[in-house]
Amino acid sequence: MHAHSHGEKSARVLRYSLVATFLYVVLTVVAGLRAHSLALLSEAGHNVTDLLALVLSWVAVFIQMRPPSSTKTFGYHRAGVLAAFINALTLVAIAFYIFYEAVARLYRPIQVHPQLMIWVAGAGVVMNGVISWFLFKASHDINIRSVFIHQLGDTLSTAAVIVGGWVILLTGRNWIDPVLSIGIGCMILWSSMGIVRETLNILLEGIPTGMSVEQIISDISAIHGVNDVHDVHVWSIGSDTHALSCHISIEDIPPSESEAILRNVNQMLVANFHIHHTTIQFENVVCDIAHGCVIPVSHQHREQIG
Repeated sequence: MHAHSHGEKSARVLRYSLVATFLYVVLTVVAGLRAHSLALLSEAGHNVTDLLALVLSWVAVFIQMRPPSSTKTFGYHRAGVLAAFINALTLVAIAFYIFYEAVARLYRPIQVHPQLMIWVAGAGVVMNGVISWFLFKASHDINIRSVFIHQLGDTLSTAAVIVGGWVILLTGRNWIDPVLSIGIGCMILWSSMGIVRETLNILLEGIPTGMSVEQIISDISAIHGVNDVHDVHVWSIGSDTHALSCHISIEDIPPSESEAILRNVNQMLVANFHIHHTTIQFENVVCDIAHGCVIPVSHQHREQIG
């Protein structure tokens, strides 16, 4: 229910952001063509990717809220991660396109209209700033966080367009427009790479950011009744849903006593690492192999089996 309420809140924020971004895209395209400003057209292109990112994230939020099924036993948590990964890749592509256009403009400067740049960029700062604020309040999920970074980058780059417009107005140097576009492209590229790394880590089932397997083993080993911990695997099901599986060696004790050890391990994992999904196998034999307990079969026993 808690996740469902988070999803409804995120969907509402994304829906309002979609409408505002669409209107601003129309404004920047028209103004960019009229002002002959590559910086404004770069903003328009960037906001088109934001629009696609918002649509993707909006759809992913609804998919994530679907309950687990017999074929998707963990649910659809990675739908949002996949959406964030695609969003980040579109940002990388648009950044390189901006670089290409900016270099072409440096060789063939075009007269721009800085007054129009300033007014349109001012409207963009207000819109992107408001959207960024609401997305930040809902950015507990990497899907929403990827859209938030999109919007935050828009806010900063649009503010840079205002500064560039004033400089062009005062100096008449039109090459400032493509140089500004290169700066916007660098900002877009930098912001997107962090999301690419984080989403790839989740999709490749790497250890969640900020966690240490060594620390997890140490904390489990410190629990009374635990003799050894091995075969530890930690991964993320979604952006804020983590899972763990491991083997724990204990003494040959009744199930009622081992249940207390299991409860203490799970409580520690939730409190220290926010890991709620666990698969823990207890063993009370000495392992001949450090990673994976294998009980050797004698030659005589093998002949009996055969």
